[in-house]
Amino acid sequence: MKKKRTPKICCISSHGGHLHELMQATRGVEGDKYWVTFSTPHTRKLLADKPHHFVIDPVVSKPKFILNALQSLYHLIVERPGVVISTGAGIAVPTMLLAKWMLKAKIIYVESAAAVVEPSRTGRFMYPRADLFLIQWESLREFYSNAKYTGVL
Repeated sequence: MKKKRTPKICCISSHGGHLHELMQATRGVEGDKYWVTFSTPHTRKLLADKPHHFVIDPVVSKPKFILNALQSLYHLIVERPGVVISTGAGIAVPTMLLAKWMLKAKIIYVESAAAVVEPSRTGRFMYPRADLFLIQWESLREFYSNAKYTGVL
């Protein structure tokens, strides 16, 4: 009997609270995971024993967004994930879009716990594009009617 192969999982978010939430969200998720975030002293230490890539923070700069997209293209070609899981923020948009378009990867987006009464900018952008969209606050249901409610991670 042939063993079913699980897809590689790209876990991408900005550093700090987003990365903490992503680690909580993927705890117990089986599969070959790799991590993508910004390079900071904290993230270098946190990810030292995990497969990872660092990309630039695009903020709202078009040139930095293009550089982030090129870095995202590189790690997607090298890793070839079948699933991308993200808690945002903007750092993850190029990876999610390119993975969906190039690799036909499934996108799972977890709206930030900080978005309690209003959706985040990245969440609003990714909602129609994600294969699975998760919210941590029921109050966001009015913005994301088809989202799955998880409760706070």
